[in-house]
Amino acid sequence: MGPEHVAYGMRTSYGLPYVTPDLVAAWERGVAAPGNAELVALAGVLWCSPAELIGAPQTLREFRLARGIPAEDVARAVGLELAVYLRMEENNEWRGNERQSAALTEVLGLALPDLVTVRGRRPKLAELLRSACSTRWQAYVRPVSKLLPLDRRLVENVLESLYTEYQLQMAPTLSWGNGTVAVEAGAARDYLDQVVDHFWSTVQRHAP
Repeated sequence: MGPEHVAYGMRTSYGLPYVTPDLVAAWERGVAAPGNAELVALAGVLWCSPAELIGAPQTLREFRLARGIPAEDVARAVGLELAVYLRMEENNEWRGNERQSAALTEVLGLALPDLVTVRGRRPKLAELLRSACSTRWQAYVRPVSKLLPLDRRLVENVLESLYTEYQLQMAPTLSWGNGTVAVEAGAARDYLDQVVDHFWSTVQRHAP
């Protein structure tokens, strides 16, 4: 299906008269993003679910759309006015209290890594983990434990493991051309780029 076929289907079957081939092409290129109604219509035209179009959710809105739950239902479940909840989606940061966070976790089926993401804490976690890998990991046990509801001993084991894995990536190799030691920085950079994913997979391995 070309953009013109998708746009036609969204106009005629889902009552979105403003959807043009150029708009669909902009979604494909990633220079624009469909709204709630547009995403549902787009999934219908393409015979798939909204979750398949989103891929791995990265925002509160994407987690909700991936589950196919209306914003009104989420707001009601967590005890927030709809306008307040929608502002959190727009700002891409969940600010509910612990009780509301527990309700959000239940209604959207969130795992702990998902909740960290929707709370906007993933960038901070990545920053702490990169520092823990490249300096003294012991200094970051407390900050990571404050950020996440994880047992301190578990955090210690995971950070030590990440530090060891990263240092192995940084193992120097001898450059015979000029007799100097060169560092394979590419693998180490890739490791730090994916450090949050490494963290959660290591948590699963070390969790009792």
